[in-house]
Formats: sequence, structure tokens, C-alpha cells
Amino acid sequence: MKLIHVVQHTSAEYLGLIEDHLEGRGVRFRYHRPFTSKGTLPPPDAVVDGLILLGGGPWGAAGTRDVPTLAEEIDLACACLAREAPVIGIGLGAQILAIAAGGSALPAPLEFSVTPARRSDESALNGYLPTTYPLALYMRDWPRPPAGARVLARDPRERAALWQVGRRAFGFAGHPGLKVAMVEDLIMEFEESPPEVEAQLAMLRGAQRAIEDALVPIMTGLVQMTGWMDDRSLARDSP
Repeated sequence: MKLIHVVQHTSAEYLGLIEDHLEGRGVRFRYHRPFTSKGTLPPPDAVVDGLILLGGGPWGAAGTRDVPTLAEEIDLACACLAREAPVIGIGLGAQILAIAAGGSALPAPLEFSVTPARRSDESALNGYLPTTYPLALYMRDWPRPPAGARVLARDPRERAALWQVGRRAFGFAGHPGLKVAMVEDLIMEFEESPPEVEAQLAMLRGAQRAIEDALVPIMTGLVQMTGWMDDRSLARDSP
């Protein structure tokens, strides 16, 4: 059974709907909360089967309001990339992955939006990425993938919404398993909120079924690409 290490940056944001897909496939996951008094990041050598770096609400990585553990997480992602261990970056996590892979994070105001993402590579996620899917964002700054990355989907502004570096690392600008309650908790957790919160919450509520439906093929392709159910993959079984 594989064990995925998951780094949280806020109390509110977690795997959300992704949890059910991992549990249904017998893939374990362990949360790490470095923002708590006794929380730490996983040691690089402990990350064998995969690493997921989650979003951070109003935290970013482009210099305006950087997450406090930014440097350490870049080092962790670099170590995983060097060993070709699977790395999934979501929101802020995608910015950290982009920097670790040789790209950067671009300054941008805190954004909460739900828009359609359009597939730009027919073979994306082993061909399982939907032609369009809901791009649910709650993020400050924007990941700029490195020059050699494959852009798999773009948002309505032609920004990279999903991209791949190497064989098993993927950056999601939005959270593909975002729940309404997670955003409501983010709004309560931090003093800073994006504009038009109520209108965007209504959009997110209306998109929940579409998010759930799109996540089914997304997770199918992602699990295949990461090797989380393949004993022949680079990852060995965790103790």
C-alpha cells in the first residue's frame, strides 16, 4: 500500500474530494501541518511514494505574502523531483513545484473564481483529462511552469491551469477537489478575503456536481501517471 505525504498550509484547505478517490484505491495519505506549533515537513528521504503540496489561501510564493516555509518546501520538492518521486502541486503548491522545477511564481492578487479550464494536450493525464473542467481557484500569485513543462490545460486568460514536468509531477492552478466548506473556512480563518466572495461562493456551489464529475477521470489519469497503484513503479511499498 502506497503512502502519500500531504503538506497543508492552512487549517481549512485539505485534499477535499480527492480523499475519497485515494481511499477507494487503497492509497494512504498522511497530513503534515508545518504552520502548527509542533508541525513539521516530512524528511525528503521519507517521501517515497509521492508528495502533495496543497494551496495556502492568502499565502503566496512571489514575494508579497510568502508562506513561511517556502524555502524548505522548495528544497523538499527539488529532492523529490531529483528522484522522480511523484509530486502534485495545488494552488500555492503548484507555485512551489514550479519554482523547484526551474520556473517561478508571478505576483497576482488574491483570487477566488470558478471558470472553465480547457484541455490543450489530447494525451493529458494518459488521455483522461476532460476537454473542459471547472477551474476552482482560491489563490494568491500564479505559478509559471519552467520552459520545458507540458501545458495540459489553460484558463480563459490562456494561463497554464494544469501542467506536467518530468514523468510524474503535475501542477494544478486550481483545486480539483475543492469543497464549498473549505472556502468558507478559509474566509473565516484569515482576515484577508478576495473581492465578490458571496457571488463566487454561489458559483462554486453551482459547480460542485461538475467538479465531482470531472475529478473521476482526472484521478484515474493521475493515479496511472504517478504509479500509485502500480507495484512496478519507482515507489516501493511503505512500511
